[in-house]
Amino acid sequence: MRFLVVMGVVLLIALQFRFWFGSSGVVEHAELAKRLDAQRQRTEVLSERNRILASEVKALKAGPEALEARARTELGMVKRGETFYLVVEP
Repeated sequence: MRFLVVMGVVLLIALQFRFWFGSSGVVEHAELAKRLDAQRQRTEVLSERNRILASEVKALKAGPEALEARARTELGMVKRGETFYLVVEP
C-alpha cells in the first residue's frame, strides 16, 4: 500500500511539472499570450498606416489638386508666373 502512495505522489509531481514547465505548459502559454498582444498592437499600427495610405492614393486618383499640392510640398515645384521665396531661420 505504501508503494502505491509513493508512486501516486511521484506521478502527481511529474504531471505538475509537465503542466507548469512542459512544451505546452502554463509558462509557455503566458509567453505566447504576450507575443500575441505585441503582434496585435503592431497589426493595429500597420492597419492605420494602410488606411492613411489608401486615402492618399484615393485623393491622388481623384484629381490634380492633390497631386499638385504634393508636388509643391515634397518637390518644391512652382507654377509659372509665381515667385518663390525661401525664408531661412537664423
